[in-house]
Amino acid sequence: MGRRVELSHLSDDATTDPLPFDAIPLFRDVKPDQLMAAVRRCELLSLSPGSVLLRPGQSNEDIFIILAGTVSVHLGSEGYRDKGIAIPIGQCIGEFSAIDGMPASALVRAEDEATVLRIPQRVFWSHMVQLPGVARNMMVSLVERTRLTNQLALEAQREAMELSHLRKELDLARDLQRSMLPPQGALFAENPAIELSSLMEPATSVGGDFFDAFFINGQTLFVCIGDVSGHGLGPALFMARTIGLLRVLANTETSPDAVLRRLNDSLTDGNEASLFVTMVCGFLDVNSGRFTYSNAGHLPPLLRQKSGTAPIPMPKGALLGVFPDRTYSTLSLQLDPGDLLMIYTDGVTEAENIHGEPFGLEGCQRLLNEAALEPVEAVMQELRHRLRGFTSSNTLEDDCTLLLLRRPPEAPLRMAWMA
Repeated sequence: MGRRVELSHLSDDATTDPLPFDAIPLFRDVKPDQLMAAVRRCELLSLSPGSVLLRPGQSNEDIFIILAGTVSVHLGSEGYRDKGIAIPIGQCIGEFSAIDGMPASALVRAEDEATVLRIPQRVFWSHMVQLPGVARNMMVSLVERTRLTNQLALEAQREAMELSHLRKELDLARDLQRSMLPPQGALFAENPAIELSSLMEPATSVGGDFFDAFFINGQTLFVCIGDVSGHGLGPALFMARTIGLLRVLANTETSPDAVLRRLNDSLTDGNEASLFVTMVCGFLDVNSGRFTYSNAGHLPPLLRQKSGTAPIPMPKGALLGVFPDRTYSTLSLQLDPGDLLMIYTDGVTEAENIHGEPFGLEGCQRLLNEAALEPVEAVMQELRHRLRGFTSSNTLEDDCTLLLLRRPPEAPLRMAWMA
C-alpha cells in the first residue's frame, strides 16, 4: 500500500492543541512559541490503515513523530506478515537515516488511522536543532533507541541459540527414533512364508507413531503399531521407552494381552507428562496363518480376503500409560494364503483433502480391493501416491504409519495371477 493521501502544512493560524508537545520527548523543555515557529514548517500526515510510511531500502531524509494511532516497525524478513513493534505516541522514527543519509532499514506501517508529524531534514537542521534542548533530546532518544536495538539483538541471538539447541535435540531424537525402529520398506524378504512392508512418515521431524516386527522364533512373528499422544521430543522419548519395554515383553510373554497388561503397568509408572499410547499387537504363526492379537484403544486393522475388505473384530482395551492394573483381551483370526492385513494409524484415514474431507476407510478399502495379489511393496507405494494426490501435499497433517502383511498365495495361484 502507498503512503498517506492526506497531508497538510501547519499554517500560521494553527494552534498547538492538536499537537501534544508535552508528550513528545524530542520537544521536552522547549519553549512553545519558539517551537511553534519551526513546527509550522512541517507537515501533518493522515495515514489510513495499512499505509506504508517507510520501506526497507527506501531513501529517507525526514524525521517522523507519531501523534495519534498505531504505527508499527517490522524488522523481520517476513515484512507484512510479522507482528511488528508498535511505536509509542510521541516517539520518533526515521531519525537515523535522516542523520546519516542511509536508506531505511525496516518497514514502517500504520495499523489503524494514524496522525504523524513529518519534519523535513532541512527544517530539522536549520530551525529545530537550533532550539535549546532539542539537540540534547535527540541525543537521549538515539541512545535509548540504540540500547533498545542492542537488547532486541541480544534477545534474537538468544532465541536463535535456543532454537539451534532445540533443533539439535530434535535431530538426536529423530536419529534415536530411526535407530530403534525396523527399516522401512520390505521386511524379511528372505522368508518365503510371509510378505511384510512398512511405511512411516512423521508430520514433524520427530513423530509419535511407531511400529515393530520381529521373529520370536522360526515360525512366530510379533507385529505391532502404535501412536503416542503429541509430537516432539517428549513423545519421542516416551515412544523409545515403549519400544524398549515392548521388545522385552514380547520375548517373555506368550500372549498379546499379557504383553499389553505388563506394558501398561510399566508406562503408567512415572508418567508425569500424562502421555498415552494406542496400540494393536499380535503374534502370527507364519506356517499356519493363525494371528492372535490384542488392542489398546487403537483403530481396527483392515483384512483383504477373496470376499472383500473389512475391519477385523477388535477386543476391548484401554489406552496404555493412563490407568494401572488394567486387563486386556485377545482374539484370533485365520490368515489364508493370499490374505492381506493392513495395520495403520489414524494419520492415514484422517488425511484430508482441500475440502476437509478425510481419506477414510473407504479409500483404504478401495485400494486393497484393487490391489488383489500385487506385491505388498507395490501396494504400499500406491497408497502413499494416493494419499499425496488426495491431500495435494507431500507432507501430512498427522503422522502416517502402515504395516502391510500377507501370507503369500499358493504357488499355483501366484503363477496364475502373474500369467
